[in-house]
Amino acid sequence: MPIEHIAGYKFIPLNELNILGGVFLDHCRSLELKGTILLSEEGVNINLAGPTDAIHSFKTWLEQDERFADMTFRESRTENFPYQRLKVKIKGEIITLRQPDIQAADSRAPSIEPETLKRWLDENREITLLDTRNDYEVRFGTFVNALNLNLEHFCEFPSAIEKIERDKPVVMFCTGGIRCEKAALYLLNQGYKDVYQLEGGILNYFAKVGGAHYAGDCYVFDERIALKPNLTMATTKQCAICQAPVTETEQALPAYVPGVSCPSCA
Repeated sequence: MPIEHIAGYKFIPLNELNILGGVFLDHCRSLELKGTILLSEEGVNINLAGPTDAIHSFKTWLEQDERFADMTFRESRTENFPYQRLKVKIKGEIITLRQPDIQAADSRAPSIEPETLKRWLDENREITLLDTRNDYEVRFGTFVNALNLNLEHFCEFPSAIEKIERDKPVVMFCTGGIRCEKAALYLLNQGYKDVYQLEGGILNYFAKVGGAHYAGDCYVFDERIALKPNLTMATTKQCAICQAPVTETEQALPAYVPGVSCPSCA
């Protein structure tokens, strides 16, 4: 039976997090789902996997709560569970930026749909295409000519913005959109004028328009490691030592010893 994977988030003020976490945990356990749910006072971030019927039941259940009824999810399928267990965590932030003035639950920067970004890239528009992901993610794949800020952690974003030109529109992207919700607001607060976020991130772009203008795979934070533009699991693996991507060809080289070395760090 194929396993369906969903990923979604919503910035919304939440309280009584321990009680809410227990409700999520109990219901997901009853459906035998696996994955991670992050809860904080600023919202929820959901990454779950399970049989299609169970995932459908979860989304139907979630829609009954008016706080989460309008949540949308990035969806993909795989042959096996991409998670080993179910975890519900209470966090200070559902995506860590450490900028208390940025309240994504209160406002949102302009966004563009994948079809619009593809058209802009087809037209070779003069924009800064900004990758807000960590450097090791970018190494698996990114948009052609995108600006890589070489972040080790997303919370380094504020200290790296001097690399971003101020006289061109900025279109930023990440895996599923959650990091751009905060990064875009931060740029606007710092005086950048034309700032857009790619709606739904790379995964939504893949789903809507495929891999046009994208080179490589998209790193994901589960056991699939990375997805191709057709949203199937890539053959690329990740070195446990240096986090570098290891292609199928490199996996056959003597330098690749799982858990010990890869051609990038040997």
